[in-house]
Amino acid sequence: MAIGDGLRYLEPWSSDEDGIFVQSDEAHFWLNGYVNKQNCRIWSEANPQVYVETPLHPEKLTVWCALWAGGILLQKR
Repeated sequence: MAIGDGLRYLEPWSSDEDGIFVQSDEAHFWLNGYVNKQNCRIWSEANPQVYVETPLHPEKLTVWCALWAGGILLQKR
């Protein structure tokens, strides 16, 4: 489910005055300790010549959440 799918999921409430959409977001959690290299950089003057093999597609959990006036919608993938 993409974020756009989540917005379609909220459409039935869009005509309801009590169901005002407020905010949604999606986060990915890698289960093998993988850290996004764009968020973690280590600078050094020496080239350590060390290679660390990582899986091409590590296992991860994706969580989508939306907050609205009627509560919280949560989906795990």
